[in-house]
Amino acid sequence: MNNNHLSFFFAHSLSPFEKESVMKLWNSEYPVQLAYDKAENFNIYLNGLNSPIHILVRLNNEIVGWATKFLRDQEKWFVIILSSSIHGQYIGSRLMDHIKAHESLLYGWVIDHDKDIKVNGKPYVSPLNFYLKQGFEIIKDQRLELLTLSAVKISWKNNS
Repeated sequence: MNNNHLSFFFAHSLSPFEKESVMKLWNSEYPVQLAYDKAENFNIYLNGLNSPIHILVRLNNEIVGWATKFLRDQEKWFVIILSSSIHGQYIGSRLMDHIKAHESLLYGWVIDHDKDIKVNGKPYVSPLNFYLKQGFEIIKDQRLELLTLSAVKISWKNNS
C-alpha cells in the first residue's frame, strides 16, 4: 500500500453509485446464497436498517470495504465486508476501530464454519477468528439457523 490512498468515509445514507458498489462487494465476498440478484432487493435490505451509520473504505477512490452499524431491538449491530484483495493489510482492524468508536456494546452475526462457497466458486472462509482477535466473544446459546445462513451471535463490550 505504499503509494495507495486509503480513506474511510462516514455517511447516514449511500448514493446510488455507492449502493451499487457495496452490492457488488457483498455479492463477491459473501456466500453465494446471500447474494442479491437485483439492486431493488439490496435497497430493501439497506432501507430496513434502523439509524445506520455507513463506513466506506476507499482505496484510490475504489470502494474496497463497507461497514454499517445500526439499531436492532434496542441493540447496536454491525455488518462488515472487505474485498479479499485487501485482506491481511490491517485495514479490517482499522475499520473495526471506527465501528467500535463511541460504542459500549456491539452485536453481529458471523458464519462460524467453512462450508459455504462464494459466487466465484472459492470457499467462503469464516471471519470468526478475526472477530475474536478484535475482542468479540461468542454468545454460544444464540444462533441464526436459516436455509441461507448458519451463524453465531457475537458481542463486543467496551471495557475502558
